[in-house]
Amino acid sequence: MKILVTGAAGFIGSHTAERLQQEGYEVIGVDNFSDYYDVSLKKINTESLYEIGIEVIKMDLRETGDYKLLPSDFDFILHFAAQPGISSESTFDEYFSNNVSATQHLLEFAEKNPNLKHFFNISTSSVYGLEATFPETVAPKPASWYGVSKLAAEQLVLAKSRAKELKASSLRLFSVYGPRERPEKLYTKLIACGMNDEVFPIFEGSEKHLRSFTYVGDIVEGILKAIQKHEILDGEIINLGAVDEHKTQQGIDMVEQLLGKKIKLEVKPKRQGDQSRTLANIQKAKKLLGYEPKTTLKEGLRQQVEWYKKFIHNSL
Repeated sequence: MKILVTGAAGFIGSHTAERLQQEGYEVIGVDNFSDYYDVSLKKINTESLYEIGIEVIKMDLRETGDYKLLPSDFDFILHFAAQPGISSESTFDEYFSNNVSATQHLLEFAEKNPNLKHFFNISTSSVYGLEATFPETVAPKPASWYGVSKLAAEQLVLAKSRAKELKASSLRLFSVYGPRERPEKLYTKLIACGMNDEVFPIFEGSEKHLRSFTYVGDIVEGILKAIQKHEILDGEIINLGAVDEHKTQQGIDMVEQLLGKKIKLEVKPKRQGDQSRTLANIQKAKKLLGYEPKTTLKEGLRQQVEWYKKFIHNSL
């Protein structure tokens, strides 16, 4: 079966594409190679995919003309591509065009795939708001442009399901970390600062924030299970994440232990829209998918440190 993975050169998309190929699916990836962060890092991910036979096509989901680069016989579409994170440097228009308009164009393309079995939208715990501890039945209250635009994209997808035009569902991911994590994200930046003797900027009060830090491999396992059980998931929203909470400071302490050194910290003003707590409620995922995340934070961070040393630090 053939699967389209959008955002395939990115963090979670590349891991998912890799795993699906290993499971015997035919995977085609697309990515616009945005310069939101260093494009060379995406190229490293793309090279890893190319080595196992996965093509990543450069295209912009916002440009309707680019869709002619794709075949129209996909069985599944996994939509990861988005303007990520909470950044003061990203404009509302960037969030809207990348997360909402691009999703609408992709849905229009999806409807032209007559054999499409399921469209999976990859969403985020940010749609819940400043605290993300709830089951999927609770009304979202996003507090950032990112969260608002991702919720809008999710609703565009689910509207197609409600109208019986596509079989679709949305997977809300919680605080994902691991190898290939973006350079501005917590753990990659922490590791980089520790390895390069640089100061790590920490937002005021964020060391006390609680997170369901979820290893990327556990997220990919949940996505694979969703594909395998797609027939019961039409119209569903499902949380995927870890059930153990850790304060950000605990994560900092673990990275310091793994590196064998203290990391210098510099406190920055609070970041607007930042969540104070995420705790994945995964009862639905357990019931429908048999989903059970297994990787401890320390083991996941050990693998992330090894990845950074092998692929990033030694290439600088």
